[in-house]
Amino acid sequence: MAAGAATHIYPFMPGGAADGTKLISGAVVLSDLTGKPCFGLKGGGSAAWLTAQGVPLPAVNRIGDHRGMRVLRLGNEDILFLAENAGETLAQIKAAWHTAVGPKGYSSWREEGWAWMRLSGPRLAEAMSGLCALDLRPEKFGADDIAQTRVGHIEAVTFRSPAGFDILFDITASAYFARAVAAVAGRQHRGHP
Repeated sequence: MAAGAATHIYPFMPGGAADGTKLISGAVVLSDLTGKPCFGLKGGGSAAWLTAQGVPLPAVNRIGDHRGMRVLRLGNEDILFLAENAGETLAQIKAAWHTAVGPKGYSSWREEGWAWMRLSGPRLAEAMSGLCALDLRPEKFGADDIAQTRVGHIEAVTFRSPAGFDILFDITASAYFARAVAAVAGRQHRGHP
């Protein structure tokens, strides 16, 4: 590692706050994507600056796409980029933002403050119905919809991903969320609703 390079320790990594907390697998799979590239902008000028950069913005509580990144519009001036497989594209946007002058919003520090988890597996629908009170069936909650709600008893943002559901929430609740998912999956495994 280069001298002066920052090292991030995420909750489920050795030394992280949730180190030792089990991420379940099997009929319900919980994966940690927190270390994947993401970047959020918020505040006056964010949307206009991104539009001027050629980034198409979806409507509020909808998801768009820009050069392989998912673009989540959480509010009029609250935009989050998830670059699971497009880190270079995200790095270009971040570099342009850092050097820009004038109204451009401010970093919402999502890459520092939010956990990014993914639920998948053959019992995903049952698990999500036990974790979230919203009707998340495909005919009611589409592939480009965002729900800002409670998932696993914590405030979260959730949406469909190709593999299941992605859930974003305050990083300090990582261990609690993993235990909530395991509890719901365990009840289902024992045949309880």
